[in-house]
Amino acid sequence: MQTTYDIFSDLTRADPYPLYRQMREEDPVHFDGWVWNLTRHADVMLAFTDPRFSSDRFGPPDWLEPDYAREVAPLYDVSNLMILFMDPPDHTRLRSLVAQAFSAKMIEAMRPKIQSAVDELLNNAAPSGEMDIIADLANPLPGIVIADMLGVPQEDQPRFKEWANDYARFLGTLSAETELRDDANRAVIELSDYIREVASQRRVEPRDDLITALVQAEDHGERLTHDELVATCFLLLFAGNETTTNLIGNGVLTLLRNPDAHTQLREQPALIRTAIEEFLRWEAPVQFTDRLVLDDIEIGGQRILAGQGVRTILGAANRDPAQFDHPETLDLTRRPNRHIGFAHGIHFCLGAPLARAEGQIAINTLVARFPHLTPTTNHIEWQRNHVFRSLKSLPVSLG
Repeated sequence: MQTTYDIFSDLTRADPYPLYRQMREEDPVHFDGWVWNLTRHADVMLAFTDPRFSSDRFGPPDWLEPDYAREVAPLYDVSNLMILFMDPPDHTRLRSLVAQAFSAKMIEAMRPKIQSAVDELLNNAAPSGEMDIIADLANPLPGIVIADMLGVPQEDQPRFKEWANDYARFLGTLSAETELRDDANRAVIELSDYIREVASQRRVEPRDDLITALVQAEDHGERLTHDELVATCFLLLFAGNETTTNLIGNGVLTLLRNPDAHTQLREQPALIRTAIEEFLRWEAPVQFTDRLVLDDIEIGGQRILAGQGVRTILGAANRDPAQFDHPETLDLTRRPNRHIGFAHGIHFCLGAPLARAEGQIAINTLVARFPHLTPTTNHIEWQRNHVFRSLKSLPVSLG
């Protein structure tokens, strides 16, 4: 009799790693009746690099009522133009265009602005002697940064964060709830209208911002279409918000749960770069992502047929003892650290350098400024979101 592994239960959401370990040891290539679940590092890496695994998998369910399907078509139309859900050659063309505008040089230039934003957020919290790491730092910071990069006025930044959150809730719950789909569809429509207006302005009056760079991006004479521009802005907004919020929140929680590591980072702030990589391994902001199999393939003695879905469980692969020495031990100095918190291959997270910079600056500044940071509750509650590992709140005393 086949074992059933409930990766969507409340118990698993609170701490998924014991179940991941059980799956990896008992049935590492597990079919749950819907998709194949991959839990070993090598198998997940294969799915990220082998062209027989397709990312072109986003579309309206067959069971949607036709009139309603037409109503929410903007949601799926824009999502299908995100490089996250594309295969080559379309993926190659779009990513090369976007990468020109999302360069390492731009990210490095953002560091002083990131530091300034972190300082302001912490200044706002300091007088009370306590704060919610999520509401007061991890949640607003990425929205401020990505909106600033795009060239969004400060007064519009809360709307951008709301749009990103609405999309993340829909994408991350794997739910058929109409309300979540409606909210995400509305977010897509509102952002499309916003970007259309701003892009038109930038074509006439270019500025030193990311929307202007995307409007002007060229590769062998090609430009982004308006729909591709909207999809790309939405992807940067959504992915740049969600992963970074979770990286910061999960990283701070990890330090609070591991006092020795907290002390180590406080005394050796230069460890922040390897520490961030360990946080990404230990509590990956994205727990899993899906692929569609294009040709029959055998993995771990299991025959996966063309047309079947595969779920790559990053949280399990990141604690695979075949890849990591002492994977259940938090090690802020871990080298090498081939975690896949940002995926791998052609779909490696385009915004990874930005997320890393924000995580490094936010966590190091927090630890240095408030050396006696302590949690004010032992009750940790995670968002009802299966794909993204995200905290609802993290209240702390600043000491």
